[in-house]
Amino acid sequence: MYPVVTERLELRPFVESDLDGLYDMQRRPEVARYLFWEARSREETRVALAAKLAVTTLTAEGDHLCLAVVHRESGRLVGDFQLEWLSGGHHRAEIGFVTNPDHAGHGYATEAGREMLRLGFEVYGFHRIVGLCDGKNTPSMRLMARLGMRREAYFVQSEMFKGEWTDLAVYAMLRDEWLRG
Repeated sequence: MYPVVTERLELRPFVESDLDGLYDMQRRPEVARYLFWEARSREETRVALAAKLAVTTLTAEGDHLCLAVVHRESGRLVGDFQLEWLSGGHHRAEIGFVTNPDHAGHGYATEAGREMLRLGFEVYGFHRIVGLCDGKNTPSMRLMARLGMRREAYFVQSEMFKGEWTDLAVYAMLRDEWLRG
């Protein structure tokens, strides 16, 4: 099944040699700003990578699929995309993504996000895929909109995040919408 190859990218499970590229993303405060962790040290990134190495398929509710997004021409890691199986009974998953700001503005996140949705709907058969983000995270909201996900909710000051109340934006897409897309 892997790698998943697009016009410019390769999506594949993480490997040990991704440490430098992953650290280049995770060490940046501007990347960690909307994530549940702060900018990471190299050792913290090594621990995070070890966790990613273990999650390469979705077989049961609660599983995570973590894929490295690599620029085919340069071999550089440009992103980290995930699907989490939220509910077996409801056939629901959540998409998540982190991209390296050095590679922003080239459409790589859109290209990779489309492949993650395709995997979710066409390979894993999910009925619904959601995406959540901080209401101040405009780039993530724009990406989900570009992917064809609809904004379903915007909860004002609904989450305590890094010591302050923050808004939560909720996006979603149904399998039928993907297939019609």
